[in-house]
Amino acid sequence: MGTKRHKPEDVVAKLRQVDVLVSQGQSVGDAIRTIGVTEVTYYRWRKEYGGLKSDQVRRMKDLETENQRLRKAIADLTLDKLILQEAAPGKLTSPARRRACIEHVMDVLDVSERRACRALGQHRSTQRKVPRGRDDEAALTADLVELARRYGRYGYRKIGALLKAAGWLVNDKRVERIWRREGLKVPSRQQKKGRLWDGDGSCIRLKPERRDHVWAYDFVEARTHDGRKFRMLNVVDEFTRECLAIRVARKLKGADVIDVLSELFILRGVPEHVRSDNGPEFIAKSVQSWIAAIGAKATYIAPGSPWENGFVESFNARLRDELLNGEIFYTLKEAQIIIESWRRHYNTIRPHGALGYKPPAPEVFVPAMTAWPTALARPAPSAKLPVEQRPTLH
Repeated sequence: MGTKRHKPEDVVAKLRQVDVLVSQGQSVGDAIRTIGVTEVTYYRWRKEYGGLKSDQVRRMKDLETENQRLRKAIADLTLDKLILQEAAPGKLTSPARRRACIEHVMDVLDVSERRACRALGQHRSTQRKVPRGRDDEAALTADLVELARRYGRYGYRKIGALLKAAGWLVNDKRVERIWRREGLKVPSRQQKKGRLWDGDGSCIRLKPERRDHVWAYDFVEARTHDGRKFRMLNVVDEFTRECLAIRVARKLKGADVIDVLSELFILRGVPEHVRSDNGPEFIAKSVQSWIAAIGAKATYIAPGSPWENGFVESFNARLRDELLNGEIFYTLKEAQIIIESWRRHYNTIRPHGALGYKPPAPEVFVPAMTAWPTALARPAPSAKLPVEQRPTLH
């Protein structure tokens, strides 16, 4: 049988009862036996509650309760501070990072999951339910990483366009999320910009309005592995952004310009304008008279103003950035084959930002196109293909 626990109000009442009995002439021992406790208990009560009244005891009890609540609040705030300090080194911008941080806090500070979740603002159901991800996440990630490895100068938007062309039903947000999760990045480069001037004789006002309206051509130089130079004559259609030809040779002169243009004129017809800079190969009288005899107009930019020939200059930059800067050509023949393969890829597969991430001429070289691996030859788009039927890049 357990000992009865007296409330403070009852203790004060019994002490007052003893005082009354003693005042009536009873001994202290008899009075203590009357209230049903031992002398040890009585004197302990006297030491703790002696001289207090019932309302004072209730007030003291309320103060003790309040003091306990304040101590608990201070302890909670201290624990919250410790939890936040432990989680401070990184930003908790996603449920996954909060989940990992909460597990770390529980392990280091030995606190409950409920306490850590409340301090860091994570719902307990979110903490306990680990996201499984989509069934095709692994296959999509493998294809995305392989494309990023193959085309190292492409951003996630161009990679997303290639994935869509391969049959993936995916939007740019999901591609960007996987891109960032895998730590992929295209190094940023600051390009120099020139001012546009509308001086007399400038062809800046001539804008392409349709296919084969304005062609532009220019030279690019590179070197083979033995240090010898070779030149490339690039011809682009300014309206469609299609690269019509890249002639690769050790030397290219005015006669070679006529040779390249004649082949293109036979295959595609004669454009209205052919834009170029003032290089000696382009302003040669033989080239000017030949173009005029064919029925086209040779249009020259202002001297020292390459930005007026912006379409072909932009193409030259893409050629150098995506191919020339990352390839070693041991022979001229190797350079001719690789550059021609890249030109076909540029026309038929590579997404172009100015064209809504579509290739400039996807129908031109499709029968002979072999740049895509068979792993990307997907069936008709379907949102619910089994994982084992989703091919991946190898």
